[in-house]
Amino acid sequence: MKRFSSDARALQWLDRRVGVLVCLALTAVRRIAEALGARGGEGPATSILFLKLAEQGSTVLAHEAVSRAVARVGRQNVYFMVFEENRFIVDLIGLVPPQNVLAVRTTSAWAMATSALGILREIRRRRIDACIDMEFFARSSAALAYLTGARRRVGFHAYFGEGPYRGDLMTHRVLYNPHLHTSRTFTALVLAMDARPGDLPTLGFVPPESPPLPRFTPDASEVAEVSRLLGALGVPPGGRLIILNANASDLMPLRRWDPASYGVLAARLAREFPDAWIAFTGSSGEAPAAEEIARAAGSPRIVCLAGRTTLRQLLVVFGLSEVLVTNDSGPAHFAALTGIDVVSLFGPETPLLYAAQGPRSHPLWAGIACSPCISAFNNRQSACRDNVCMKSITVDRVFETVRGIYRARTAAGSP
Repeated sequence: MKRFSSDARALQWLDRRVGVLVCLALTAVRRIAEALGARGGEGPATSILFLKLAEQGSTVLAHEAVSRAVARVGRQNVYFMVFEENRFIVDLIGLVPPQNVLAVRTTSAWAMATSALGILREIRRRRIDACIDMEFFARSSAALAYLTGARRRVGFHAYFGEGPYRGDLMTHRVLYNPHLHTSRTFTALVLAMDARPGDLPTLGFVPPESPPLPRFTPDASEVAEVSRLLGALGVPPGGRLIILNANASDLMPLRRWDPASYGVLAARLAREFPDAWIAFTGSSGEAPAAEEIARAAGSPRIVCLAGRTTLRQLLVVFGLSEVLVTNDSGPAHFAALTGIDVVSLFGPETPLLYAAQGPRSHPLWAGIACSPCISAFNNRQSACRDNVCMKSITVDRVFETVRGIYRARTAAGSP
């Protein structure tokens, strides 16, 4: 069943048209409540809710921020509100207890609304006293943060039109800094809880660099299961794998590299490395297109895994592989939890803010004059209809990058 949250245009329309009115109304409610004596934002937090509904990759980038919250209030007192289909990565990282992951159902608009209301009631019942809104300028998350009833609410605020209007619903209004990597930005939100609300937006600290991510370690049965799956496609035991992820989310199709370029890349890699198998990945909905690209590449060592794995199995595949080539999307960040090298292709967004973390991350970006055109300040919208930024990344450039990584890994005897 298609999930309502995957209809990006509908969600963006609602956030822009309805969200502004909701945030305006809730801001008026807040003003009246404060005039009657209600106050918030003071005192130490004893429980913390993270609000990050969409984008699984960003959840990986929030690892250090969530770790710091756990250090402050204890693991049992940290909560995470997320769309149901995105909770996988929260559970995988394991910083938040499964019972504290509050998943919003997204099978329909009605399911989303009723599920969110039920979760808000549960948050109020548990008296969670701090909410950190990790969405950049989404009105829906700002409204949800206020409706949690948390007395301390930390999130981004559009001070002088620096970002889309989302009301005045935070007790700790943070100025978005477009020069910080997203992982450090999320950490800054946690550290901002210590500031006095009246001192903001000034934050007198340097957000620390994030430490290395934890390594995903599957058990032996999971590795055996994935090995059988690969074997069914003809990949021999111990066969070296190069993974190609030729998709990007519906939210920003401008991030897509031409599927035909992936096909040309696959064919060249198969010719260059006779010991390597090239596998395309993707969701079940992307499987027909991925199958067509793999078939057109014309080599028996080019296979299609799209739609054949769970997300957890996909991480096992990454751990058994040498290199992943992907558009700027969630898999680049999932892969950073394994030992694979990640070549990520950037265009409308910048790797300076969104690249996967770690020494095995290899972002490619053409850096043309109009790129990046998508940012938190424009609510990740763009007037562009021709992603020249992605077309400017040539097959030759990607091939040479992958060839260098593959040769270095095989020379070092990587598993």
